[in-house]
Amino acid sequence: MHVSLTCAIEKESLRIMALTAEDNGIAEKTRELCQTILDHPDFQNVRKNIDAFLADEKAKQEYQTLVERSEELNHKQQQGVRLSDQEINDFQAQRERVVNNPLAANFIRAQQEVHGIQESVNKYLSKTLELGRVPTESEMDSGSCGEGCGCHH
Repeated sequence: MHVSLTCAIEKESLRIMALTAEDNGIAEKTRELCQTILDHPDFQNVRKNIDAFLADEKAKQEYQTLVERSEELNHKQQQGVRLSDQEINDFQAQRERVVNNPLAANFIRAQQEVHGIQESVNKYLSKTLELGRVPTESEMDSGSCGEGCGCHH
């Protein structure tokens, strides 16, 4: 009994090692994709905007305060609490201060661009796994975003 259990464990270890070897090819190509994204001039500008924002404590604090206030007000509304005119005005004034700060505005745009890159890569990956092959440009431009997305393209 002990010998057959040892053989089963060794066979499973060999199977896992084979999968790991296959994964190394995937991991290598994934790293290449990551490096391609990092090397792209547009992404380098995005990164500069993010870094400039992160280096400015005042801009970060104003942005964080706005995010926290937004979450607080959303929570109140979800609880059925009506927001006062003062709360709304205060929030709008705070929002204006943040979006009028060039560092924060560039950071927000940079976040949106990074999110767009992530969505694009995920869309290509999902479509590839769905089709079992690399999708064509027309396949990427047409159809829905995926099963259950609800966008009804």
